[in-house]
Amino acid sequence: MIMYREELLLRSKDVDLHQRLRTSRLFELLQEASIRHTEQLGVGRDKTLDKGLLWIVGLQRAQISRMPVYDEQILLKSWPGDTMHLFFPRYYQMETAAGEVLLRASALWTLVDQETRKVVFPEKYGVVIPGEPTGEEIGLPSSPRRMELTETVPFRVPYSYVDLNGHMNNTRYFDLAEDCVPGSREGRPLRLIQTEYVSEAKLGDELRVRWGCDGKVFYLQGEGEKPVFRMRLEYGE
Repeated sequence: MIMYREELLLRSKDVDLHQRLRTSRLFELLQEASIRHTEQLGVGRDKTLDKGLLWIVGLQRAQISRMPVYDEQILLKSWPGDTMHLFFPRYYQMETAAGEVLLRASALWTLVDQETRKVVFPEKYGVVIPGEPTGEEIGLPSSPRRMELTETVPFRVPYSYVDLNGHMNNTRYFDLAEDCVPGSREGRPLRLIQTEYVSEAKLGDELRVRWGCDGKVFYLQGEGEKPVFRMRLEYGE
């Protein structure tokens, strides 16, 4: 079976003030697992970055039963789905050492030309990643359902948020979101996350982040000269 496995022990740098795995760190772990597994499957930088191609994540979804906590041993699994023309589905599962499923997630990745920033046809570059469904997949992510927006926060992309692709890293949008809305800092447990990355935000770009809530559900969107991201966060008690 094509499956990536990694055992992790959560350290202080991984968690927030409530000792739970930080949301941005969760998606860093998923991103890093995606990259390492893709390399193991024979699609390393020699076929992508060295040829001027960048991996870009467009949509993400996570369903959370319980966020792991400080000093907890966890197992992260990841595997690819069947390629969908220009899109590479990827699935994730995080478990305790005893086998309790903590969360499941999915994402849609694609390749873009580093210079033009346009999506490329992967077969043209010999990029092939076979999928192998396990039956444990959650549904693929889709655009978050929108809500009424009542709050607005200005934001300028800082140097520390920009990655090797030359834009604000996808994981940093979760830090931005949780700095804006009160759910996580109040200690409410996240249950569902849906994110769509519409366009790039580069160093120094000024965004207008707008958000609204309906009970336990928060919706955010960021826009500069054009829409940049959309996110939906659903919390439990």
